[in-house]
Amino acid sequence: FQFHPTGIAGKGMLITEGVRGEGGYLVNKDGERFMERYAPNAKDLASRDVVSRAIVTEVKEGRGVGPNADHVLLKVDHLGEEIVSKRLPGIRESGRIFAGVDAVHEPLPVFPTAHYVMGGIPTDPYGRVIVPQGNGEEVVPGLYAAGECACVSVHGANRLGGNSLLDILVFGRAAGLDVIENLKENRNHRPLNESSVETAMARLTRWDQKGEGISVRALRDEFRKTMEDHAGVFRTEEIMAEGVEKLKALRDKLPDVRLSDHSKVFNTARVEALELENLVDTGIAIAYSALKRQESRGAHSRPDFPARDDANWMKHSLYFKQDDRMDYKPVRTKPLTVETFPPKERVY
Repeated sequence: FQFHPTGIAGKGMLITEGVRGEGGYLVNKDGERFMERYAPNAKDLASRDVVSRAIVTEVKEGRGVGPNADHVLLKVDHLGEEIVSKRLPGIRESGRIFAGVDAVHEPLPVFPTAHYVMGGIPTDPYGRVIVPQGNGEEVVPGLYAAGECACVSVHGANRLGGNSLLDILVFGRAAGLDVIENLKENRNHRPLNESSVETAMARLTRWDQKGEGISVRALRDEFRKTMEDHAGVFRTEEIMAEGVEKLKALRDKLPDVRLSDHSKVFNTARVEALELENLVDTGIAIAYSALKRQESRGAHSRPDFPARDDANWMKHSLYFKQDDRMDYKPVRTKPLTVETFPPKERVY
């Protein structure tokens, strides 16, 4: 999971990296431009994981800003009103709405926020879902995934800004084109397993249960707090192991969740409940995979295993919901159109 370094503190709304590209910079409570200590060359323009870890470290070591010393400041006021208004108009508006701050005159309070899932449903370059089979992989006929939910494995452990367009546009288009070709050869539906229909319907109708229970909002807030505390920017075995158990306990509470609105038309409460089920499953997959990966790589940072370990961990983590099982598959280092590229140490 990728963290964006500059979300508005307490709100999570993103402040684009373009702000730092235009000359904005981060400071701690002492007014120090602290990124010079973490990335002497790139400074405030270092990659997202480096900047996120730097901000969290500043706060943990007591150099945070605000009544609770829980964030740092992003300064753009030195750029002047003309540049901020013309080049960064959305930032000024976001600051006013979500932080009560006019970026032209005051710095913005920021802290890393969960941003982008770099993993996802394994797919090939045509959006076809693939599953392990023996020593290789095979395509699931007729099943596609595209967008942030899919993982074609172009981001590795540290997505670059703007590269979500690959997931959305490039592979989204490829998936659509392949669907068209697939339909030319497969005009009829294959027989559907009756038990699959029953399982899908049971997932929907179970939300019709009435009576007292836990609200979707309460369980979602508990989930959010658990993920923030146990699967955040810095991860250790003790923290993540505790988090996995808490998430499993949340999963066990799902049958006790009840809706206040049982209408059949435009019922957003029902949608939010289904999303909560997906969130819990995804959260367990993230936390469990992170717990098992005993190294630091890209956005996955473990102080108890600070080094990248290509010999043992240059492989994809595969999580299976049944029995919370883990498996792995190798990373392809040979692209389709260029020469092989070896992994290298990042230097800033």
